[in-house]
Amino acid sequence: MATLIEATGISKVYHKTTVPVHAVNNMDLTIEEGEFTAIVGPSGCGKTTLLNILGGLDYPSSGKVEIAGVDITDMKDRDLIDFRLSNIGFVFQAYNLIPVLTAVENVEFIMLLQKKGKKEREVRARELLIQMSMGDKLDSRPGELAGGQQQRVAVARALASKPRFILADEPTANLDSASTENLLNLMSQINTEQHTTFVFSTHDQRVMDKAKRLVTLQDGAIISDTRR
Repeated sequence: MATLIEATGISKVYHKTTVPVHAVNNMDLTIEEGEFTAIVGPSGCGKTTLLNILGGLDYPSSGKVEIAGVDITDMKDRDLIDFRLSNIGFVFQAYNLIPVLTAVENVEFIMLLQKKGKKEREVRARELLIQMSMGDKLDSRPGELAGGQQQRVAVARALASKPRFILADEPTANLDSASTENLLNLMSQINTEQHTTFVFSTHDQRVMDKAKRLVTLQDGAIISDTRR
């Protein structure tokens, strides 16, 4: 498999107190195309910080991150926004859907930012929501949907831009057991059938059980890395 993400010597240091906090400490990590990887560890170990750096939502204090051979570390903000839009899909714990838009419109929104045509946006959004078993909720707004349904819309939105990979930060944290199982089965199926790369941060044992690779962090460092 080809290397998709390569982080080399990345560190993130916060200076909120007189003592610097090393959220990520001189870390090397490589993610290959098609992986289904969970980044795990106790609260405060650096999981979300690492995901934010890999996704270009935050800059490392030192080190570099390459996505498909492109160094994003020193990109200017505008260039980085454009790069993320074309290459990275995001799924967040809080769903982050736009309340006034329907499910279809939420999925279309990313493609609208990409300046895709109206017909292309509508067709792809509908296809993705049907794939997510949301075909009967196309015109529902987020407030009319259960948590698991909102998260499926969020996954469809993340896939809409045809990204190189998807970063999912605690995507099951607010879901019940049945919704979690359904969501994980859908993402696992997409990974298997379409070879879409997923990288999760999670505390959830059910996500860990589904993952094909577990990267365990402690105090901002990788303490184990297991493929299965």
